[in-house]
Amino acid sequence: MIDYFRIGNIASTHGIKGEVKVFPTTDDSGRFKKWKKIYMLQGTEYIPMEIESVKYFKQFVILKFKGIDSINDVEKFRGRELYIDRNNAEPCKKNEYYIADLIGLQVFDEGDQFVGELTDVLQTGANDVYVVKMAGEKEVLLPAIKQCILDISMEERKMKIHKMDGLFD
Repeated sequence: MIDYFRIGNIASTHGIKGEVKVFPTTDDSGRFKKWKKIYMLQGTEYIPMEIESVKYFKQFVILKFKGIDSINDVEKFRGRELYIDRNNAEPCKKNEYYIADLIGLQVFDEGDQFVGELTDVLQTGANDVYVVKMAGEKEVLLPAIKQCILDISMEERKMKIHKMDGLFD
């Protein structure tokens, strides 16, 4: 399982006092107000950044980092991804999982036959849809509903499903 979750991308600078405009990728941008420290990905390294202030503008979050006070200092941050560490992430409720943790699960049917690997999660509004890559290039879309997803074991990195009629044709 991963230690960091992506929460946004720095889209551009904002003003001349060192603020950045962030496009949030978390499902609740209000969480930026709770976080004191986030991480900026630089190459393969996660650089800790202390948040000094948070504002909102349209669909963006405007962040000011401690110790960074001019547009020249933040210009180099454009396009960088922002992360939160697992310890500061919102805890999951029962039978909820972080999408990043679901990716890579091995998927088996009720008879314990290997189906494929979970490669993506589509958030549709009504329910999530799991993208499972089967042998070859074929993919199947599984609705994340209890009639289809029977069990998820994070310890075993395994998902058990019911092959609903019409999904595997």
